[in-house]
Amino acid sequence: MTASPVTLVASDLDRTLIYSSAALQLAMEDERAPRLLCVEVYNHKPLSYVTETAAGLLTDLTSAASTVFVPTTTRTRAQYHRIRLPGAPAEFAICANGGHILVKGESDPDWQRTVADRLADECAPLAEVRAHLVATADPGWLLKERVAEDLFAYLVVDRAELPPEWTKELAAWAEPRGWTVSLQGRKIYAVPRPLTKSAAMREVARRTGATHTLAAGDSLLDADLLLAADRGWRPGHGELADAGWTAAHVEVTAERGVAAGEEILRRFLRASGVR
Repeated sequence: MTASPVTLVASDLDRTLIYSSAALQLAMEDERAPRLLCVEVYNHKPLSYVTETAAGLLTDLTSAASTVFVPTTTRTRAQYHRIRLPGAPAEFAICANGGHILVKGESDPDWQRTVADRLADECAPLAEVRAHLVATADPGWLLKERVAEDLFAYLVVDRAELPPEWTKELAAWAEPRGWTVSLQGRKIYAVPRPLTKSAAMREVARRTGATHTLAAGDSLLDADLLLAADRGWRPGHGELADAGWTAAHVEVTAERGVAAGEEILRRFLRASGVR
């Protein structure tokens, strides 16, 4: 017998499928606002939501035999594990911008070794990049400095005080060292060039035998994921929207905020033949 075709659905989470209170964009009259389901609690407080309708759509997507749903995030593993998405648990997930592939919740050691080898061969050490960030950042606008999973670094900054040329100068310094720099909201990310969501998505597609890939994302770090997929969607909000980023096979949602999450899930279901 010939195996049935498998569609891999790789989706970013924050501001693509799940939304904080600040990102909901509930522009309608209060009595017409959608009912919300909390999917993440942090420090004993609700943090992230989907609409109840989106919860039903995600349940349909994750229960379909012809699809493999892969949450794909820049979050660390600990941050990802706080999320409780509706539907069947994801067998695979991508965390740390592709640095970890989780298989049934556990990081795959073979993929860890593959990533470590590439970073060692192609990029300056994290310690060098972190030291440069700390040495050149101004305490007047630097709020926090963090390292994620010993793979990449980011700064939380006061955007109003951040000199626009500083990020450009950092990018110029990082580029010959094999690192990329992006400014997203209040965060400046320094990420090794080989550390991508798209590379991890291709590996999951190989392992699952997926013949078709769908993707969604809103941020600059999602651009490579969208470009690598057969079809993609980005919300009408977010860093990609602000930058006017487009690609021939990537569609833009008509909705913004949490309603865009619903729209993306409907597109996933339709494109994968579930609905």
